[in-house]
Amino acid sequence: MKKVGLITGASSGIGKQLAIIHASRGNNVVLTARRLPELETLAEEIRTKYQVEAYVMAIDLTERDAPTKIFAFTEKEGLFVEYLFNNAGFGGHGKFVDRQLEADKSMIDLNVGALTDLMHLYLPNMVKNKFGKVLNVASTAGFIAGPLQATYFATKAFVVSLTKATSFELRHTGVTVTALCPGPVKTEFDVVAGMGGSDMFANGADAYSTALFGYKAMMKGKRTVISDLSLRFLLRIIAPFLPERIMLGIIEKKQAI
Repeated sequence: MKKVGLITGASSGIGKQLAIIHASRGNNVVLTARRLPELETLAEEIRTKYQVEAYVMAIDLTERDAPTKIFAFTEKEGLFVEYLFNNAGFGGHGKFVDRQLEADKSMIDLNVGALTDLMHLYLPNMVKNKFGKVLNVASTAGFIAGPLQATYFATKAFVVSLTKATSFELRHTGVTVTALCPGPVKTEFDVVAGMGGSDMFANGADAYSTALFGYKAMMKGKRTVISDLSLRFLLRIIAPFLPERIMLGIIEKKQAI
């Protein structure tokens, strides 16, 4: 079987940069996202520049059967996914009580459901082959509660927790699971989340440096990493000593539009 890295949400932002970084190191890639033209353009760029294989599958991962379709595709093509980049995800701004149920359910289906399904589908073969690496793109939101993005923060808490547990369970197998936890990053996330007017993303990190930080951490087999130095200090050193009410107030104010 041909070895590949599978990247979800590969059409833009961190996912696109992860695909480029992985391919630049001589690895074949499978690119998945909803937007076919963007995927095909990226695939052609990767094939031409890095002389590796780039497979494309346009699919909406909010659909419940999407992960099994992706798995079936890689099996049919004879591909062994030894690197899994669970990058796809989105947020949603507003008070929980005012948000639409279906919007939050779609968010959970993608941020939690698809990620979990893909890990279930691909980890057994990694363990069988005694090698594999999973990079789950989580968020610093996974360490705190988030007024005005309550569901999104909760989904990322799930990702962080799942990563920690599975990483520990797999510690003797040759397979590692890493959670990349960035702060605000300059991608399409803020617009999709309805936060285009928020100052939270004004000084966000660039997608490439964030992706590279996570990639290097994955290669080293680290469990959870926070790419933003100031947020790392806040969450590790200051936050544990702040009253919850104050911390929640700071988060709500930061996310206000």
